[in-house]
Amino acid sequence: MKLLKNSLYIVSTPIGNLDDITLRAIEVLKNCDIILCEDTRHSLKLLNHLKIKKRLISYHKFNEKKQINPIIEHVNQGKILSLISDAGTPLLSDPGRFLINACIEKNIKIYPIPGVSSITASMSISGFSDKFLFYGFLPKNEGEIEKVLKTLSSYEFSQIFFIPAIKINYYLKKFKKYYSNRKLLIAREITKIHEEYLRIDATNFEKLKKTMKGEVTLVVSEGQKQQIYFDEEKFINKAKIYLKKYSLKDTVDLMMINENISKKKIYNLCVKIKNEKNY
Repeated sequence: MKLLKNSLYIVSTPIGNLDDITLRAIEVLKNCDIILCEDTRHSLKLLNHLKIKKRLISYHKFNEKKQINPIIEHVNQGKILSLISDAGTPLLSDPGRFLINACIEKNIKIYPIPGVSSITASMSISGFSDKFLFYGFLPKNEGEIEKVLKTLSSYEFSQIFFIPAIKINYYLKKFKKYYSNRKLLIAREITKIHEEYLRIDATNFEKLKKTMKGEVTLVVSEGQKQQIYFDEEKFINKAKIYLKKYSLKDTVDLMMINENISKKKIYNLCVKIKNEKNY
């Protein structure tokens, strides 16, 4: 496999089982000049397993802006660079966005090397609708968490979050509040020895008794379309009052403020009331 010089390769790595790496990812890591990684000690375990020795540069959320210029310098010198995360597909709730945008700005070629992701792995066994939204890590502030979940719960799509395992019950309490009548899948240690999947009902959930470590992937099932109740009798009585004071157009506009139905239906009902001439 021939790699292109002056390029950056975004290489997906295993999320647990080291045998999940692709043949193409191995070839890229073998033939590149420099590997950018979050934790060099962690990445060395994978590289030693693959018998790959390369220059490693630490690239993580605390130094990613500072490292951009030196990295760009390496690329401009004709080097081939690979970016890996501690596990899975880089940039999905991991560092790299600033570097990618810098490369785009400077017309540096970027190539993805697809592979494992806990997002697609957990989604594939969920049994939920495959029309999904990925959010990642929720905010740490409780008020912000409430705000985000209140907004997202209004969407009917399946949804995926990353949750600190040690605070799983705290977060599940929030999901119970905003995602009642939905099902949840908790995926932990995916592809590892202690791999586990817990399926719970948000409505009946109380508390997980077991202690967890690390991070878990939480998948929320799709929501059901809510039937909007329309009180026609109440609508007619209110419209009659408005029609005595206002024009048909103004009445329609006023009724639209509080009614969650189409303007066409509101208009037709108001015309019907007006034609009855007994309001």
